Amino acid sequence: MRTKPDYYDIDLYGDGKARAEIIEVRLRGGGRALVLDRTIFYPEGGGQGADRGTINGYDVLDVREEDGEILHIVEGDPVPGPCELVLDLSRRRDFTVQHTAQHLVSGLMLRRGGYPTVSMRLGEDYTTIDVDGKNISRETLLAVEDEAVFAVERDAPVVIHLCPPERVEDFPLRKIPPKGEDVIRVVEIAGCDFSPCCGTHVPSAARIGMIRILGSEKYKGMTRIYLIAGRRCLKDSRVLRENAETVSRALSVPVEETGAAALALLEKTAKMEERLKAAAEEAARIRACAIIEKAELEGAGPDTWYAEYFPGADMEEVSKLGRQLRELSGAVFVLGAGKDKKFAALCSAEGVDIRPGLKEALEKAGGKGGGGKDFFQGQFASGDELEAFLAGFQTKAQA
Repeated sequence: MRTKPDYYDIDLYGDGKARAEIIEVRLRGGGRALVLDRTIFYPEGGGQGADRGTINGYDVLDVREEDGEILHIVEGDPVPGPCELVLDLSRRRDFTVQHTAQHLVSGLMLRRGGYPTVSMRLGEDYTTIDVDGKNISRETLLAVEDEAVFAVERDAPVVIHLCPPERVEDFPLRKIPPKGEDVIRVVEIAGCDFSPCCGTHVPSAARIGMIRILGSEKYKGMTRIYLIAGRRCLKDSRVLRENAETVSRALSVPVEETGAAALALLEKTAKMEERLKAAAEEAARIRACAIIEKAELEGAGPDTWYAEYFPGADMEEVSKLGRQLRELSGAVFVLGAGKDKKFAALCSAEGVDIRPGLKEALEKAGGKGGGGKDFFQGQFASGDELEAFLAGFQTKAQA
């Protein structure tokens, strides 16, 4: 039996309830697929997600149309007979608003710039519209957004045409209508769009409330536009305002000046980081000079191996020290970072291969590592193992 679709007639501001009859219960995966004599639940299709709600108290997980029937996927073990349908009106209103806004923006993108919509998707957080066009300017998107908002302000009527009795050829459609359908629904937004569509739509543009084009990006040779409408704009505004006020308090500036203040802080921080980096390199150089002087490594060559363990240092700190040591001496340095349980071995002398002297000792000590002729890294499971490994290479007094 073909399910009668009553989802177009639901009052979006009513109680979202209706009576129906469960005429068949089918097994579907771990749940049940219910066939009803009538339904207020919209099935997924045309880029719009399925409705949610309950049937006799059972949660509706999905709604699909298959072979002319609308299947309601639920958990539990319902039985045939009379049932109460309770629609999640908040979700339906949201998707209905988003879908109508998508039609409005798609129609204006085509009318203003000649950019046809190839595909769209109504997501849980935003709507995406993929249009056939590249390098669409921000100015174009802002102009389309302004026109869409004006359509909302003037409350452009949203009219549903059924073909037949009307002729689909009489409408300047934005896209080719589907074939093989007994009746084609054409959604008109006065002055903005004509499109064949089976989705749900508000009766007039004012019901959309507000529209925001969040931005765009290149996508598969096209442009993907990100869009929100209705209460999603309110939610977005609240989040942005809350974040702006947090930044405002942190920087001690008015909300309208947070952007400039944040950029100034980032610039100041970048300069400070540059100075700190230079200071760290200088500190590493002073420390390297002290090690060389104490261990008498100045002028030493590849036959001189020097190892040291730094229990409180990480590899970034040890690497800075290693770079300075390599500039100041030709000895082989094996330096351990206790925080990371890692070591780095390095040498600046020409034609030296430090790998043979490290691989065998590393394998015996139970560590792992690898590298090239003049730079080699490794790691151990514990600091004690690393310290014991380094002790085997200490040919000079600890610095």
